[in-house]
Amino acid sequence: MAWEEWEQLKREAADRRSTSMQLNHLPADGGGGDVQPGGDLTVNQQDLAAIGDKAFDLLDALGNHGRDAWSSSQSAASDLKGQGFSLGGGLDHVQERWERQLTTLLDACAHISNHLEFTKRVHRGDEHYIAGQLSSISTLDKGFSEEAGR
Repeated sequence: MAWEEWEQLKREAADRRSTSMQLNHLPADGGGGDVQPGGDLTVNQQDLAAIGDKAFDLLDALGNHGRDAWSSSQSAASDLKGQGFSLGGGLDHVQERWERQLTTLLDACAHISNHLEFTKRVHRGDEHYIAGQLSSISTLDKGFSEEAGR
């Protein structure tokens, strides 16, 4: 390969790289979308209500149907183990794992739903009081302390 060929290949590679997408930094002009001074998060009661309702619906559905297969799975696992099949132990393990994960998901849904209900109560009327003003995340975090509801 001649030196000129090498230089041409380097230029072509640099040209290709300059037209590729890079998401590891903001443009020099600050870019990054519509940033408003005074805060970094805004939410309204309707947003909170919708998210809380969805979390409660998921909690309700999982609570009602998440254990539908428990009885038949335990029965099958016991029967298979009794007949000497190692598949019975595996099925039992899967069922126990499902139960732990289901319980964790139910707890998370309840936690989300409860915190959003709490936030709605604590901040009821804030939107009208501070119309057009954004709250910072640290301000919202204070609303989750146990003393905030007192």
